[in-house]
Amino acid sequence: MIPQKYGPQLFNLILSGLMSLLVSGISTFHAIGLASNLASIWLTAWLAAWLFAYPAVLMVAPITRKAVQLLTAED
Repeated sequence: MIPQKYGPQLFNLILSGLMSLLVSGISTFHAIGLASNLASIWLTAWLAAWLFAYPAVLMVAPITRKAVQLLTAED
């Protein structure tokens, strides 16, 4: 089990992985259609996208948190 203090980093890793999986899948399908090698091309595109997505999420998350804080009010 992973210690709870690493929860935010794990959340970012999983979120960036799932989002890059979906976006790369849609983009790959749009680019090549239902080709016989769609899965292998998608996997390659996803891994490349995830390599950029995870660090991007780590850099953008604090800015996003601050923006949400500024745009919302306490109940």
